[in-house]
Amino acid sequence: MRVVFFGTPGFAAPTLAALLESSHPVIAVVTQPDRPRGRGQRVRPEAVKSLAEQRGLAVLQPARLRDEAFLKAFRSLEPDLAVVAAYGRILPSELLKMPRLGFINVHGSVLPRWRGAAPVHRAILAGDRTTGVTIMQVVPALDAGPMLAAAETEIGRDETSAELESRLALLGATLLVSMIDRLAKGPVVATPQDERLVTYALKLERNESRIDWARPAEAVHNQIRGLQPWPLAAALLRGRRVSLLRSQVASVSPGETEPGRIVSLDADGIVVGTDPGAVRITSLQAEGRQVLPAREFLRGARINAGDRFDPLPVT
Repeated sequence: MRVVFFGTPGFAAPTLAALLESSHPVIAVVTQPDRPRGRGQRVRPEAVKSLAEQRGLAVLQPARLRDEAFLKAFRSLEPDLAVVAAYGRILPSELLKMPRLGFINVHGSVLPRWRGAAPVHRAILAGDRTTGVTIMQVVPALDAGPMLAAAETEIGRDETSAELESRLALLGATLLVSMIDRLAKGPVVATPQDERLVTYALKLERNESRIDWARPAEAVHNQIRGLQPWPLAAALLRGRRVSLLRSQVASVSPGETEPGRIVSLDADGIVVGTDPGAVRITSLQAEGRQVLPAREFLRGARINAGDRFDPLPVT
């Protein structure tokens, strides 16, 4: 099975690594063009390109997938199969027809729930208790192809989207290689998705950082753990932006809290009121500073019980 791999960020790297350890040769890697990243806006390769170059693989980075030069180069590879994991672009129909067995995709949810760009984050933001990965055939419509295999996993009560994505990447890599082994032996029956159960995982937006404290504690907690590593849930503390990275749902007495008001400070964290309930913030990052456990953050911040975390301005 001659395989071409399409992928870009860290989620895709374990799948490429697993393929490289399998019996199926990866004959080329297609990844998005390098772009400026980070605070200094330096141009650095993403995880897939870095791994591909370390292993001496041919790397293609087309600006446009319909570019004739790219299509000609891809056709000349004569792939049996193409594998997609978080490539980040819709694949044109003329490209999908080229491999002998088409394209298959590693998707970070159990379809048809959470089609789209941010399935891991949306699952946590929605308070889902389980999620998983799906191996599906790629069709021109967004994540709508028939399913070849799926695996479920529970979402930890305090697990962040970054942690869950790392777990799903490994789960998807294992499932993908086993599926290719099956495809190498003959056709595999695919299951159509139930269109009545479709939900969409829209791309994350920067303005989703804004915490509305007048929501239940569970919803605020899900926002804090579901927006990682970007855009991060945030609020204003004495007029300064503070990102909140770790939290727990706190136990408080009814009527003890007010949305955004600090209920208490202790070695375990900063308890902030919601409606109803409260969350305990255990890890924070003041703008321009490093991430700190709440205990260390409190050493350098002059805050007291009764102070407020105010919402960010509406944008």
